[in-house]
Amino acid sequence: MFFMQKPIIQLQGVHIYQNKKKVFSNISFTIYPGEFVFLIGKTGSGKSSLLRTLYADLSIHSGKAVVLGYALKKLKKRKIPFLRRNLGIVFQDFQLLFDRTVEENLYFVLHAVGYKKKYIPSKITEVLVQVGLIDKKQKMPHELSGGEQQRIAIARALLNDPLVLLADEPTGNLDPEVAQEIIQLFLDINLGGTTVVMATHNYTFLSQNPTKKVFRCYDGYIEAYQPCEKDG
Repeated sequence: MFFMQKPIIQLQGVHIYQNKKKVFSNISFTIYPGEFVFLIGKTGSGKSSLLRTLYADLSIHSGKAVVLGYALKKLKKRKIPFLRRNLGIVFQDFQLLFDRTVEENLYFVLHAVGYKKKYIPSKITEVLVQVGLIDKKQKMPHELSGGEQQRIAIARALLNDPLVLLADEPTGNLDPEVAQEIIQLFLDINLGGTTVVMATHNYTFLSQNPTKKVFRCYDGYIEAYQPCEKDG
């Protein structure tokens, strides 16, 4: 795959705080378009805080952070929605609306962002086909397995054709077999050209995908990490 030389995400000397507590000190890394990046680290190591920073939910206090051409330190609140239009975000706990069908969950998102009504049905069909759940369109979330609910959450994140897909422990609530299916779905999405940044504490994924870029969070810092045999 051809990678552009201009980074799609770049942090230089960034300090990140959450609830006035420093989470990261002086961190720097670069991600290029089309890359698949694992963000590895123990629970509580700051992975979620870093992802929240990338989609401008947490502010930075020093250093330089640029995501999709937006300088986060200078980004005004009214501009944040423009950044997020090019981001897809997937959470561990799915965050589906349980009083609505799968189709209604996806319709709600598209309607909220002003998607033209006549194009909504075809867009919903497109993303459901992409995640392999077109036959679940009229199901309620509680009628789906955990893996299926996560696939719907991924479909929701794909509605805006994101340039970057951020995933925060997307397999954390799933059994190993289903988790591997979800990882494969992200790999397939990445093959289509979408940059993927996935936070996980599961080192097994690294040994199964040894060519992927890995950053490890530990003790308030981030370092490039080289997977090894013991990770499996």
